[in-house]
This record gives sequence, C-alpha cells and structure tokens, in this order.
Amino acid sequence: MKLDNPLLMLVTSASQMGQGQQTGLWLEEFAVPYLAFREQGIPLVVASPRGGKIPVDPNSIPDDDQKEAWVEAIAALQDTRVLETVWEDAFAGVFVPGGHGAMFDMPDNPLVAAVMERTWNRGGLLAAVCHGPAALVGLRNEDGTPLVQNRTVACFTNDEEREVGLDEVMPFLLANRLEELGATLDLADKFVAHTVSDGKLVTGQNPQSSAAVAQAVIAALSA
Repeated sequence: MKLDNPLLMLVTSASQMGQGQQTGLWLEEFAVPYLAFREQGIPLVVASPRGGKIPVDPNSIPDDDQKEAWVEAIAALQDTRVLETVWEDAFAGVFVPGGHGAMFDMPDNPLVAAVMERTWNRGGLLAAVCHGPAALVGLRNEDGTPLVQNRTVACFTNDEEREVGLDEVMPFLLANRLEELGATLDLADKFVAHTVSDGKLVTGQNPQSSAAVAQAVIAALSA
C-alpha cells in the first residue's frame, strides 16, 4: 500500500501494575497487526513513551509456534523509538495495542495526546485494541471536548476485567471512563473478537480482536 506517511505503532513502556504485578504489552495485540501491516507494505514506526526494549506481559509470552511466526514483530520491540523524538512527525495514523501497561502510561501522557491529536487533526486515523483505547482518554477535539464524545468505540469490558481479576488493580475501568467522556460503547460478549469503525476511529475489544482490528485499519487507510 502506498502511503505518504508511515503508521505509528505506539506501545506501552509500563512494566508494573499498581501492586507490583508484572505487566506490559500484550504481545499478540502488537504482533498480529504488525505482521498484517507489513504484509500490505505499510511503512511503520514503532515508538513508546520511554523507547528501547518493550516489557511484554508475562501472560502473553508466545509459544514456540508463535515465536517463530512473530519473530519479525518481536524483533521490532527490542529497540523502539522514544516518543519524544517522533511525536512531531507526520503519520498516516496511530495504532495503540493494549496490555494492561497501557492503562498506566497512556491516559495522562501529554506526548501521547499530542501525537494522536495532531494526527487526527490532519485527517489521519486513530486505532486501538483492548486496553489501547486508554490512550484515547486524554484526547480533546480542537474545541476542547473529549475526542471520543459522540463516537462509537469498543474496548476491554468491565466483565472481561473482572474475569482476569484485575478490576481492583486498574487505575480506572476503561469502559466506564470512555462512557463518562461521552463515548457510545459497542461491546460484545467476553473474549469474542469484536471491532468497531467510526470513520477514522477504529477500536477493538480484546486480544481476540487483534486480526480484525488490523484489517479494519488497512481498510480505513485504503479508503
């Protein structure tokens, strides 16, 4: 696919949750879309708030088959760009994979907000999956209203959070926060692949949605 500007894949640098538990990026949510984008010839920049090697959630460590299939994606996480060095660049879109780490270093990060708002205001795409929509929480339209207000989104649900036993550990429940900001939630059953496209805002519910989100992003970039 011929794009004038690359797609930014913005991943979490957070390795710890509130009570000392290990967290990080949910690997599938990065690897599956990364490979789908590469297959389409989409130019990619992989960056994170702190740059360097990305912590991977211990619960998402790949098995041998996945390790083999995802080798290129895993390699891309070993030395990511520091967000501060790229946030002013022009991007076709920003894609934020989840992992509980995203709940801790995406919502109140001024550079995350800056690169995403800048991309959106230039007509670019914003996409996120699972806990990745935590990056949408701090975003504002040019008139100061929440960017998600009156837009339809998917994200990791309260039921899914309770099921994995982390509803008390999170700084907030993502679905609740997005709804408080005026978003319309479009959620499916627990751990079922589900993706929502609202114009150039593409969101997915859970790790199972990784492939579908990637295809929706490809479709939106092709439009």
